[in-house]
Amino acid sequence: MQIAPFRLEETHGILSRPENRLRTGSEALGWNSLYASTQREMPYEGLFPGVNDQLIVLHMDGPVAIDRLGGAANVRRIVPAGGIHLFPGGMDFGVRLLGPLSTMHVYVRRAIIEEVAAETLPGDPSRIEIAPQFVDSDPALNSLLEAVRLALTDGEASPIYIGSLSRALAARLVRRHAGQPDKGETTIVSAGGASPLVRQAIEFMHARLESPIDLDDLAKALGRSPSHLTRQFRTDVGMPPHQYLLMLRIKRAQDLLARTNHSIADIAAECGFSHQEHLTRMFRRWCETTPAAYRHAITS
Repeated sequence: MQIAPFRLEETHGILSRPENRLRTGSEALGWNSLYASTQREMPYEGLFPGVNDQLIVLHMDGPVAIDRLGGAANVRRIVPAGGIHLFPGGMDFGVRLLGPLSTMHVYVRRAIIEEVAAETLPGDPSRIEIAPQFVDSDPALNSLLEAVRLALTDGEASPIYIGSLSRALAARLVRRHAGQPDKGETTIVSAGGASPLVRQAIEFMHARLESPIDLDDLAKALGRSPSHLTRQFRTDVGMPPHQYLLMLRIKRAQDLLARTNHSIADIAAECGFSHQEHLTRMFRRWCETTPAAYRHAITS
């Protein structure tokens, strides 16, 4: 699904404050999966309503004192250069900056975070939660943010590269800084009581399980919009289409592992996984074992 370019107006408004001086911004570059900017922030105090997307703030110099406002008590931190603050989408927050500070703000689309969560964690990706926090040490996250800064400075990074970078950031947030969503079942959720639309979508998935299946193509084949189809899936089976599709593929892999002697690489291809490692990673997430160990246990 095509995502519209990420605009400055979609951010919290910190960047538009008159005392802050914007240095570089990605809006003119047409990036759609993330927004990035560098700026010099002067002391201020503000309360900001939540936006949909995840904000990562990197301190490019310091140390500087910052108060997190709200809740039962304000919290003050002395943040060094390289420090990172995480502000989840949907959360209101208040900040008091007590000294001048150079920062980079990076917003990652919530849709990208949910997409990555669906690929890497069991459960409903819409329920993934990344806690508001100050990150004391995460060299991998700092390295990814440095890559964003270089792409922003260069101004010529390809859309494919930015898309990959946004997903790498999302993966780091999901794996290191998020709570686990509810554990999913390894069995297929019954669609017996589902609407005709969802049953038709599931038949489409079964018929093309070994091929890439795009939500837009699936919705178009059924004559509905992607958002309508996703809402109907959540209502009928409690999860979005791409997660149901992943469960179907894992279930077929289990069946092939149990009743055939096909190689795991061949089974990965037959089930629509991009390669054997992809199958193994998803299988471990959902079944808490590897395909090889599962086959040994089921056939011994």
